[in-house]
Amino acid sequence: MAGNREILPPQYDVNAKWDACIDLTVRRFVYSTLGGAVGGLLLFRSPVTRWAAVAFGAGLGIGSAYTDCSRLFEGSPATAKLASHKIVETPAPQDGHD
Repeated sequence: MAGNREILPPQYDVNAKWDACIDLTVRRFVYSTLGGAVGGLLLFRSPVTRWAAVAFGAGLGIGSAYTDCSRLFEGSPATAKLASHKIVETPAPQDGHD
């Protein structure tokens, strides 16, 4: 029975993409939150600014994971803009006579 299953190419394997995306999001969220907590403890004295550093670190982690996940699913608006506006270099016309 297992021999009848077709093997999907990596670009169509949505389950693997979701697994990689969830793993990446959790790791980046945890590591950047811990980094923000350590930075807040070392740099700030007020509890409010320490929590702000933790929230900033968590936001950086989620934002970077979102960017990489959208590239993984090929739905990034940044790549769509870059692909639609290709720059074509043409030589400047020479109006002067030699």
